[in-house]
Amino acid sequence: MLTASVRSDDDVFRQPVGILPPSGRTSGHQKSFSSIPGRQQLQLPNIDVELDFQHRTYWAFMRPSMRPIFSMDLLQDMLCMQESVRQILDEGRDQPRQLLEYVVFGSRAPGIFNLGGDLAHFAERIRARDRASMQAYAYACIDVIYGNATSFEAPVITIGLVQGDALGGGLECALSFDLIVAERSAKMGLPEVLFNLLPGMGAYSFLSRKIGPAAAEKLIMSGKVYSAEEMYELGVVDILAEDGEGVIAVKDYIECNSRKHNAHKAMYRAKRRVNPVTYDELRDIVDIWVDAALQVTEPDLRMMARLTSAQNRRLATALGSSATMRSELSQRTN
Repeated sequence: MLTASVRSDDDVFRQPVGILPPSGRTSGHQKSFSSIPGRQQLQLPNIDVELDFQHRTYWAFMRPSMRPIFSMDLLQDMLCMQESVRQILDEGRDQPRQLLEYVVFGSRAPGIFNLGGDLAHFAERIRARDRASMQAYAYACIDVIYGNATSFEAPVITIGLVQGDALGGGLECALSFDLIVAERSAKMGLPEVLFNLLPGMGAYSFLSRKIGPAAAEKLIMSGKVYSAEEMYELGVVDILAEDGEGVIAVKDYIECNSRKHNAHKAMYRAKRRVNPVTYDELRDIVDIWVDAALQVTEPDLRMMARLTSAQNRRLATALGSSATMRSELSQRTN
C-alpha cells in the first residue's frame, strides 16, 4: 500500500490511503478541505510536489538523489505521484469543482530534465545475459509511462515541462504527457541507435502518433540531439518558452485555458480513444527492446560506456554551473 504525506504550515498528514483527509474529518491532525491552505507539499524521496489548489495545479519536479536518470526508486516515486493525483480527486469528489485540473512534471536538476536509463547497468546486465533484470526494469518504466499516457486514469491535463536535456528515456517520458512545454535551450534526442539499439519505452508509439511514422523513424534512426526549437518545428514540442520562463509559460497556458479545461480534457480523451497507446503495445515493444539489447556486441557496449562518460561530464558541467550561479547570487545579496 502506498504511503504519502502532505505538509501544511502546522500539520503533517500521513496516511496509507489518501494524502488528504476526507471532507468533514477535522479531529487531531486532520482538516476538512475548506480549511486546507491553497498550497500543500507532498513528500517523496525523489520528487518535489507542490499542490496549488487555488489554480488547481499539481506541480511535480524530479529531484534524483544521484544522477538524473530513471532509477527504480524514482520510478516508484512516480507511481506514488500518480496514485496521489487519483486519491486527491477521489477524496474531493463532493466538491463543486474538481480539486486538480492540471498536472505539471519537470525536473530540479540544473539544465537536465532526465538522461534516461542507466546505461552502465544495462551494459552490465547485457554482458551477464540477464534477461530477467532487463525486462523487470523496462516493465517498471512502462508502468509509469502508461500511467502518464492515460493521464493517470484521472480527468486532468498533463504537461511535461522540459527545462534542460531530455535524452533517451527522458524524452520518452516527456512524450507520454498531453503537452510538452520546453525552454529554448533544452536539448532532446534518442541516442540509442548510436550503440545499435532502439528506444524501447514508448518513443515509437508516441512519436508515430504525434508526427507520423516516417518522421518518427527518421528522428529515432538519426541518433541526433535536437534543439527545443527544432522539436517545436517538427511538432514534438507544443509550446516553446524562453530560457528561464518555462514555469511562466505553463502558468500562462493554464490561465488562458482554465475556462476551456472541460473542452481540452474531452479532446485529449477523444484523442486517446481514436488512437490509443495500449499497455500491451508498450509491453510488446519492451520485449522487442530486450531481445535487441541482448544481441548488441562488445563494440556497441563500449559505445554505451562512452555515452555514459559523456552523461557524467554533462552532469558535472551542469552542477558546476549551478554552484557558480548560487555563489554569484549569494555574493550579490551579501
